[in-house]
Amino acid sequence: MPTVKFIKENKEIEVPEGANLRSEAIKAGINMHQGFNGMGASVNKFVNCKGWAQCGTCRVLITKGMENTSPMGFIEKTRFSCPVPTPVTIGGIDPLPCLAYVGHEDTMRLSCQTKVHGDIEVETGPEIDLFGENFFS
Repeated sequence: MPTVKFIKENKEIEVPEGANLRSEAIKAGINMHQGFNGMGASVNKFVNCKGWAQCGTCRVLITKGMENTSPMGFIEKTRFSCPVPTPVTIGGIDPLPCLAYVGHEDTMRLSCQTKVHGDIEVETGPEIDLFGENFFS
């Protein structure tokens, strides 16, 4: 069985082959809906799109083992490239997921759309650096 290591939470879980990353993480008690740089995590835990790839709050960085995940689909590509507000925005806390995608095009995924086929390492709720080198370049 594949192993998923959550870096920030310092937790490892075993998942069945082809399991959905978001579902398995939630079963293990990990909050996948971190919000904007951690703000809104408590609200987004309950107010999210429930895995329909519409809110973008379950974005993760696959730091190791990207080849062991399913390929990015059309809905996921659209969510990361579409410059429109997310439908689950509480007081403007969760900005556009496409801003988090800048500079992480090869490793950013939505956990609700990611199937695990081997060992991976995941960083939940990657921070958005609006003033970083990648954003304005």
